Amino acid sequence: MRLHARQFVMFLAALGIWEALSTVGWLDSLFFPPPSFLVRAGWTMAWQGELLPVIQATLAKALLGFAFGSASGAIAGLLMGGSVRVRRNLEPVISALYTTPKLSLLPILLLILGIGRTAGVLLIAVGCFIILALQLADSIRNLNPVYAEMAANYGASRKEVVRNVYLPATLPSLFTGLRLALGRSLVTAISVEMISSGDGLGGMIWMAWQLLATERLFIAVFFAALLGLLFHGALHAVETKAVPWSDRNA
Repeated sequence: MRLHARQFVMFLAALGIWEALSTVGWLDSLFFPPPSFLVRAGWTMAWQGELLPVIQATLAKALLGFAFGSASGAIAGLLMGGSVRVRRNLEPVISALYTTPKLSLLPILLLILGIGRTAGVLLIAVGCFIILALQLADSIRNLNPVYAEMAANYGASRKEVVRNVYLPATLPSLFTGLRLALGRSLVTAISVEMISSGDGLGGMIWMAWQLLATERLFIAVFFAALLGLLFHGALHAVETKAVPWSDRNA
């Protein structure tokens, strides 16, 4: 992922226009603080040690839920794609969960697991699980069965067919699912923080809105977007190395 010079210039131009409009009073600085003020406020928060724990809290929930949900979802997707019986049993449940608003499950999880981070992490894991399971199952079903039959005819066991045929063929879809799941994990983590706890970027956004501290609101949103950008770039770099034959890496 590259940030082209034109995109960078456009970004700086937008910031310059924002700064100018706020300075002359055409934008209300209460609701749209100038970028220079946001930079100073963000630097002060970072210097006082207030910003890093907030980001770490959101990252901990997002990455933990992503790890558990993606690993279990990938396994379920491989099983669903390779076995008609497993697909018939799991697909209706996963499809029902897919169409259910994830935040609507949070009160139920809080009743079962109690107040704390566990319910939020589990909710993140459920969202990632669904994405990976459906992505890999569809990818395997779209694979030409001749490849698996040919490997089996040459003596490959079922485990070897999965490892040497299904897994390489599904790697592009796997990384697409991982990218979607990682973004979903961050969105869900911040959403959970906004409605259930006071920590993390979500808690900072909610508290800033209640106190009308718009500079803190903009700073929290900026770092949430920055984390999403970094996640996408990191996964794209790994995909470029792991799946060099993918068209996206051309």
